[in-house]
Amino acid sequence: MRVVSGIQPTGNLHLGNYLGAIRNWVRMQDELEDGSECLFFLADLHAISMPHDPAELRRATLEMAAALVACGIDPDRSILFNQAQVPAHAELQWLLNGTARMGWLNRMTQFKDKSGKNREGASAALFTYPVLQAADVLLYQATHVPVGEDQKQHLELARDIAQKFNNDFASEATPVFTLPDPITPPDAARIMSLRDGTAKMSKSDPSEMSRINLTDDADTIMKKVKKAKTDAEPLPSDAAGLGGRPEAYNLVSIYGALAGTSIDAVLAEFGGQGFGAFKPALGELMVQVIAPITGRFRALLEDREALDAILAKGAAKARERGAPTLAATYEALGLVRG
Repeated sequence: MRVVSGIQPTGNLHLGNYLGAIRNWVRMQDELEDGSECLFFLADLHAISMPHDPAELRRATLEMAAALVACGIDPDRSILFNQAQVPAHAELQWLLNGTARMGWLNRMTQFKDKSGKNREGASAALFTYPVLQAADVLLYQATHVPVGEDQKQHLELARDIAQKFNNDFASEATPVFTLPDPITPPDAARIMSLRDGTAKMSKSDPSEMSRINLTDDADTIMKKVKKAKTDAEPLPSDAAGLGGRPEAYNLVSIYGALAGTSIDAVLAEFGGQGFGAFKPALGELMVQVIAPITGRFRALLEDREALDAILAKGAAKARERGAPTLAATYEALGLVRG
């Protein structure tokens, strides 16, 4: 089993990233059987598909590496690296561009969302970045890829590209690419904005009050939780009573995810109480979970050499893992390499 997943270094990680993805990365790392491995990468090549500041991208890449390690990704047990140090990602994308079809890319909903009304003004990289995503996982013969609802379409595209390439340029007995399967952890938490229970918590939201950053100190966390949007009704005694109450459902879900318990268990403890009692308890639990991460994160950021070494070591391992697939792809296409 080989698990591959990436995250764009576009700003500080927030609670939604941690509970929705990163915590499950750590669990997968910790639960892997002998002979299996995880590759986690910072998708800095993807970041240049949108307008960006080079200095900010460089800073964010190092910050994201520090945050992942602080959250529990162990560079000695997983392979942690940034794409730019593994040129095979970009090489394989170009080779796969000959197999990917315009019609497939035209159906990608995220391109439509990110380009907005100015599709003609969007970069070619934004249009073709699903092919780079395919290269990201196919390069390492990934067997499994953790995906949320918003990325399932892109993994399906990766499988389509792999299948067509195998059909066109390889034999059934010796395919070039493994078709990766999705992993959707059953307990993956979908964390919503503290200002709008119907919108996903996002680092792109202009309001800092909408999210809990993993770099927030205890006072900031308590302030944000206290000001989180709620309704006037007390908490119900069971989950059914949260219907039509998105903000209440979100806060109870966050508590349950942090405490490792069910929504019904949270409501068994707090049902009948108002948010004046529940919010302080939620804030204290957040601080308890996040404070150790923040401490490790800040210590790592102060040791730039250690961060550089972590990424360099991971990139070397990634280049080694990806080299056979890249060579086989060139060979299958009839390209002559020196």
